[in-house]
Amino acid sequence: MSVPHPPARRRPGHRALRRLPLHTAAAFTVVVCLFPVYWMVTTAFKPSTDIQSYDPRLLPRTWTLDHFRKAVGADGFALFWRNSVLVTLSAVLLALVVALGAAYAVARMRWRGRRQFMLAVFIAQMAPWESLIIPIYIISRDTGMLDRLPTLTLVYFMITLPFTVVVLRGFIAGIPPELEEAAQVDGCTRAGAFRRVAFPLLAPGLMATSLFGFITAWNEFTYANFLIIKQQDNRTLPVWLSSFQSTFGTDWGATMAASTLFALPALVVFLALQRHVTAGLASGGVKG
Repeated sequence: MSVPHPPARRRPGHRALRRLPLHTAAAFTVVVCLFPVYWMVTTAFKPSTDIQSYDPRLLPRTWTLDHFRKAVGADGFALFWRNSVLVTLSAVLLALVVALGAAYAVARMRWRGRRQFMLAVFIAQMAPWESLIIPIYIISRDTGMLDRLPTLTLVYFMITLPFTVVVLRGFIAGIPPELEEAAQVDGCTRAGAFRRVAFPLLAPGLMATSLFGFITAWNEFTYANFLIIKQQDNRTLPVWLSSFQSTFGTDWGATMAASTLFALPALVVFLALQRHVTAGLASGGVKG
C-alpha cells in the first residue's frame, strides 16, 4: 500500500512572483494619488523663480518659508480658520449626539416603522447632496438664514448624519444586550447601563464617524460658497482659498502654502485615528 505524499509547498520566491502584479498596481496607485499632494507641498517651499521656471524639478534647489509667511499674514486667514474649526466641530458633535440616540433606538428597541426609518436613512445617504443646493438655498433665503455660520453647521450636520447612524447602529447591534441587562440587574438604569457598559465599546465607531464627518465638513466648498455669499467674515477656508489666487495674482507659492496649511488638520486627525477608524469601519460593516 503506497503512502500518499504530502502536498508540495510553494517556494517563497514563487509566492512573491505571483504577488508582484498586485504590489506593482498598489505602488502605482499610491504614486498617482500622492504625487499631486507632493507637488503641492514642494511648491510651497520653492522660491518663486523655481516655480516659474521652464525646467521643473521634483526637489527644490533651495527651501524657503516666505510663501507660508504670506499665507499666514493674509487678510482674514485667522478668522476663516476659526470659522472652519467652529463649523466643523459643531457639525461633528451634533451628528454624534443625534446619531447615537437614533442608532440605539434602532438597534435595541422594537417599534413600528423601524425598518422604514433605516430605509429612509440609507436613501438619504445615497442621495447626491449637490442636487439639494437650490432647495436648501431657497429655504435659507426665505427663512433669513443666508450668510450665517449656523446654517452651514446644520447643512454639514445633515450631510454626515446618515453615515453616522448606519455605522453606530452596526456597533450597537454587535454589543451583546446581556451586558446591559446584567448592569441593570446590579441596579443601573437603562441609560446608566448604556453609559457604563456599551458606550466605552463604541469608541472605534465614534472615531470612524468623527473622522468621516470632520473631513467632509472641513473640505466642503459648494454649500459654503452658495450659503455664505455676502458676509466676508463668515467665510470658511475652502471659500477663502478659491479667491486666494486673485488676491495674490500669480503667486502660486503662497497659494500652495495656504493649501498645505489647510490640509494639515485633516491629515493630523487621520493619522491620530487611522488605527481605530480601520477597525471601526470593518466591525461596523460586519456586525451591522
